[in-house]
Amino acid sequence: MMMVKPGMPYLDIIRRLKDASALPIAAYHVSGEYAMIKAACERGWLDEKDVVMETLMCFKRAGADIILTYYAKQAAQWIKDDGLY
Repeated sequence: MMMVKPGMPYLDIIRRLKDASALPIAAYHVSGEYAMIKAACERGWLDEKDVVMETLMCFKRAGADIILTYYAKQAAQWIKDDGLY
């Protein structure tokens, strides 16, 4: 496995690794990225669910096979609640 940390600023690297390797690619949604989303949502600037799900989808579209995030439990609940899994 190859891990890209932090994940968000390196979506292009995730794609390049995915294209160049047979190893699984992991994206780490680091605490700073988590904290920025939380702070903006607490101030009412962003919709937390929409931003988090789009962020996770960005990792997947870039080629991540594994996504490590502090939002894992919440995202799993949103996916379940929306009937997506």
